Amino acid sequence: MGIVVTGATGHLGRLVIEQLLAGGTPARDIAAVVRNKEKAAGLAERGVELRIADYSAPESLAGAFAAGDRVLLISGSEVGRRVPQHTAVVAAAKAAGVAQLAYTGVLGGPEADFRLAAEHKATEQAILDSGLPYTFLRNGWYSENYTEHLTPVLEHGAVVASAGAGRVASAARADYAAAAVAVLTGEGHLGRAYELSGDTAWSFAEYAAEVARQSGKDIVHRDVPAEAHLEILTGAGVPQEFAAILVDVDQAIERGLLAGTSGDLARLTGRPTTPLARTVAEALEALTPVS
Repeated sequence: MGIVVTGATGHLGRLVIEQLLAGGTPARDIAAVVRNKEKAAGLAERGVELRIADYSAPESLAGAFAAGDRVLLISGSEVGRRVPQHTAVVAAAKAAGVAQLAYTGVLGGPEADFRLAAEHKATEQAILDSGLPYTFLRNGWYSENYTEHLTPVLEHGAVVASAGAGRVASAARADYAAAAVAVLTGEGHLGRAYELSGDTAWSFAEYAAEVARQSGKDIVHRDVPAEAHLEILTGAGVPQEFAAILVDVDQAIERGLLAGTSGDLARLTGRPTTPLARTVAEALEALTPVS
């Protein structure tokens, strides 16, 4: 049995492989599906097998999987193109006869009604239609979605959102990676869908207060109408279509769709999820110049 991680040079994929190795999975039993061999050179040096393939080139996926593999399909980053990309991976996995296809979808699964969820729902359905043994990892928001963009927050003294008093049950990427490792290396996860989120949901006002507390700066929460939020994002250089998706996510947050705290993530990993305060601290430390 081999464990195959797609998108292995991305943020989440690298963490999954790091945790597999740290947990004792031999490098020879891990394969990384990547587009760029040079970008994955560090993985190869550690003994991880590289399988070169591209979600957008179905013919390249023919050698990406083998019978009996346990596969983690990490959702692609090209919003709007992901359904055909993911479908190609599913077809290749079925042709190879993999033993498990775990997929990183979105919190709420079929019940998620915001735009970013549509491709995830279509992918889950494609996996169900394939008849493959599956595990759905319905990931909530990464805390890093916010903390990796602290520079403008600190510069302007404001956390800008259009989610009202909505709450987000986020967790660190490393938490979601640990959940993926658990289902790839453990038993009893086939045919299961896990709603993964942080243990505690927070509001943007609370997030602003935490950044203010740790940075020592005056940071406020500035809630704006959706139209104004869209203008702010596009004015900052975010492409129109992606900015619209981000604003739509905030509307979903306001409706409570990313606030669920099922406890699945902590149960899978065997530990509490990473508090938002810790991720904020790590982000601020990363911004501090080295003397």
